[in-house]
Amino acid sequence: MKRTVRHLADGREIIYFDQPGAPDRVAEDTRDLPPVSAASEIRLDPLTGEWVAMAAHRQTRTYKPPADLCPLCPSKPGKPSEIPESDYDVVVFENRFPSFAEDVIGEPSTVDGLGLVQVRPGRGRCEVVCFTSDHDGAFSRLSPKQVRAVVDAWADRTAALSEVPGVEQVFPFENRGEEIGVTLSHPHGQIYGYPFVTPKTRRMLDVARAYQAEHGRPVLGDVLAAERKSGARVVASGEHWTAYVPPAARWPIEVHVVPHRQVPDIPALTDAERDDFAEVYLDVLRRCDALYDRPLPYIAAWHQAPVRRDRELGWLHLELFSVLRAKDKLKYLAGSESGMAVWVNDATPEQIAEKLRAAG
Repeated sequence: MKRTVRHLADGREIIYFDQPGAPDRVAEDTRDLPPVSAASEIRLDPLTGEWVAMAAHRQTRTYKPPADLCPLCPSKPGKPSEIPESDYDVVVFENRFPSFAEDVIGEPSTVDGLGLVQVRPGRGRCEVVCFTSDHDGAFSRLSPKQVRAVVDAWADRTAALSEVPGVEQVFPFENRGEEIGVTLSHPHGQIYGYPFVTPKTRRMLDVARAYQAEHGRPVLGDVLAAERKSGARVVASGEHWTAYVPPAARWPIEVHVVPHRQVPDIPALTDAERDDFAEVYLDVLRRCDALYDRPLPYIAAWHQAPVRRDRELGWLHLELFSVLRAKDKLKYLAGSESGMAVWVNDATPEQIAEKLRAAG
């Protein structure tokens, strides 16, 4: 990949990831932009021990602009965007409305100075990843070569954000569809560099640690082996990856895409593993879109090991899930799910897997 680092008018970093032979990226951002002002803070819930981010400045972020004013499309004469170039393969830039930022000011304190609820500056980093310059495209319609470019960009940014002072976990993800809450329809994802290890990752590490101590093996390795042996919930597979509906799936549509080798994060993947992921993941996405004969709204979330601890317990995998339980019906997180975090699924994992296999 050809990697070019530039800066936008307000000083934010933008990185182009291009196929060999692409033109040099020299376009300037001609917009008159004020400096980015992020005032994020994190507060520790004393009842759960979980950090909660406060980012009130995000209320003014761009919301469902018309297609001809999309800020993620390449710039055109008279219509400058977040990407100064007239085209691109894959591009990553710092979010103008970040939940976490490197230059947030402030010192650790407590709410009202009472010493009960810890408060810290929300220092970290948030980036936007544009998968293609085609506004009407989709990740599922990328070629394997294009997906491989995205994987390489994820790997590059995971390594870079892991070096940012204070970042404890790097989280690449994609939100797709209005039902998920997407406000920009251009095919894109984000990467968060959190200043803490997230609650879900902490819980998974605790389970992995206990299982390793009892059985001497990684829990996800045993789950993967069982799923491959059974095949009842396998949706797609390749030489290096298997995609399956987890046996305790929470969502109406849920698929885990897992490498056959334990690695902590995306940078640790080999070239062969990255290529195989592109093939297997595209297979999964195309089945998802065929399921209801419409683009499936989904969240695709990469689970990576923390940056500075428990890396030996981590096993990289991608979790894709959707709130769509029928072509025109949504799964709402109501009393049990939202109030008690006890999930009730309207379909069995075996039924979900069978539907996805048939959709191929």
